[in-house]
Amino acid sequence: MSREIVVFIAMSLDGFIAKENDDLQWLEETEGEGDGGYSDMYQTIDTVIMGKRTYDYILDHSDTFPYPDKKCYVFTTSQIGEDEHVTFVKEDVVAFTKQLKEQNGAKIWMVGGAGILDAFLQEQLIDEWIITITPHLLGSGIPLFKSRRPFEDLQLLETKRYGQMVQMHYQVRKEALLCKIKYK
Repeated sequence: MSREIVVFIAMSLDGFIAKENDDLQWLEETEGEGDGGYSDMYQTIDTVIMGKRTYDYILDHSDTFPYPDKKCYVFTTSQIGEDEHVTFVKEDVVAFTKQLKEQNGAKIWMVGGAGILDAFLQEQLIDEWIITITPHLLGSGIPLFKSRRPFEDLQLLETKRYGQMVQMHYQVRKEALLCKIKYK
């Protein structure tokens, strides 16, 4: 059985996950409620995947590493080996993740990196989407979705309100994906 990859992310109403300069202050200042479902999602995963820019942002903006109890992989072209928190990976993100999905374990959280997310979308590797919409129209920045990607059929599992934010939880319909693969 293949492990699932979940995207748990917040975006502005107009689809941006950060401003051009990776500024997330608008998100941090949003009137929310509780932890926005983070703790519940975090309990379902045992592995974290992110890009180097996301990793550097986390280190620059956190007092302590936020995922010490999870296996963390950081995809980079500039670093190899490990540090106290993560394993740096210079391999192809899609090939590496396909192998990771076949290993025993819980869900895998794709934390960030628009480039990694786009690669996963192109290969239809995402199994679950938990997207929290914030009450902002940023106008520009780093979009959650790039313009061209394959069609995917999703099933809405639930919606929740966290203060001024609304969270939508979707699962990719496996039947539709299997039919597409079968008839390629």
